[in-house]
Amino acid sequence: MKAETPDPEALLAGYRRAEARRRPWEALWRDCAAHALPGGAAGAARIFDSTAADAADQLAASLLAELAPPFGRWVGFEPGADAGPGAAELLEAAADAVQGHLDRSAFAVEMHQALLDLAVLGTGCLLFEESALGAASAFRFTAVPLAETVLEEGTEGRLDRVWRRRELGPAALRSRFPRAPELAGEGPFGTVECVAPESGGGYRYRAVLEGGGGRAAQILAEGRFAVSPFICFRWLKATGETYGRSPVMKALPDIRTADKVVELILKNASIAATGIWQADDDGVLDPTAVELVPGAVMPKAVGSAGLTPLAAPGRFDVSQLVLEDLRKRIRHALLADRLAEPASPTMTATEVLERAAETARLLGATYGRLEAELLTPLIERALSILARRGEVPAFALDGREAGLRLRSPLAQAAGRREAGTALTWLGAVAGLGPEALAAVDTARAARWLGTRLGVPPALLEPPDPLPGPA
Repeated sequence: MKAETPDPEALLAGYRRAEARRRPWEALWRDCAAHALPGGAAGAARIFDSTAADAADQLAASLLAELAPPFGRWVGFEPGADAGPGAAELLEAAADAVQGHLDRSAFAVEMHQALLDLAVLGTGCLLFEESALGAASAFRFTAVPLAETVLEEGTEGRLDRVWRRRELGPAALRSRFPRAPELAGEGPFGTVECVAPESGGGYRYRAVLEGGGGRAAQILAEGRFAVSPFICFRWLKATGETYGRSPVMKALPDIRTADKVVELILKNASIAATGIWQADDDGVLDPTAVELVPGAVMPKAVGSAGLTPLAAPGRFDVSQLVLEDLRKRIRHALLADRLAEPASPTMTATEVLERAAETARLLGATYGRLEAELLTPLIERALSILARRGEVPAFALDGREAGLRLRSPLAQAAGRREAGTALTWLGAVAGLGPEALAAVDTARAARWLGTRLGVPPALLEPPDPLPGPA
């Protein structure tokens, strides 16, 4: 059966409809970026207070360290219910392969940029492509700006239909789309890429060159992916909305007010430093020609008061109290006061566990969404690429063949809590005597504690097979 030829105009019409639904968010995004990502694409807005920008950067860095610490082992798999003998070793080798390619790629750099968009704008997007053969890593990552991205939510609540519009020059167009036609002029030329799910599974990719200058729209490239290369994720969302909401959006009133207070303080400081002056209009002194510099000589008429300072109407010390309160609320909303490094470099084991529990509580709801929308699709895409290259065996993360067992600090916090509860129970049982301790399957308890504490599966003895029917 011949594949249906896509209609470029229909694809562009779908993009414009999705873009129209995104437009009400754009003013809010510009406002958030102007205060928390000043400069660059946010424009040349005059920003006087850097509290929001500093807190947003700390939040993005903390998220990276808690979710996917650079050069730290955080990818892991565990055998599923239908896994055969030797599955633990194979899965451990697959986790090593995925982690190695991630470490050799620009994942940490691009991921931090996408997490910064997440903290400021509420939605991040990461493009996960396959590198050319012979490259140091099979993975190539690009943080896609939200300004280029138009998203649609699927039936399962995931951002599975992604549009990306860019304007490319002739060289960039030819590099991105080698089969692109020869175009007259220097450009830029508008391109729209679309990745959408197919009914039979997988994702269909199409790229369209926009029409213009008497040129009709045309298809630049098309293909199919087992897992979408666009990984889009949100901080949180309200019912019925597609795009995410960010901590900066929540704190935006305080951020605006703090910026205005700092502006007024600077104006007041300028008045305090230079003063406001008055002079008699005696025909001798020209106030506009006076320079208030050391050693200046100012003429004045005999008997006139000359140039005299005008007393300021009052002090502005209350602004410091207001500003301190606003900055505390901004840092609290962006979790900078709770995710920052501890003041004491020496912490007891109990303090470390309590801090980990506090971090897990703060990011619990957000982590659940990020695991579903970011980490799981990321690992599935990585496995798809490496399985096609023959570097890892093909297996599904469905709980039957294998399951995803993340080893990041935030993922292990829940495991440590469960392990602590189990250890407390084991200690209580041991205190009851040998008869009570006989009720504990120590081998199974040791394996369970190992999985909860992130011990590599290769170090754990597999359970004994269940006895067959008599």
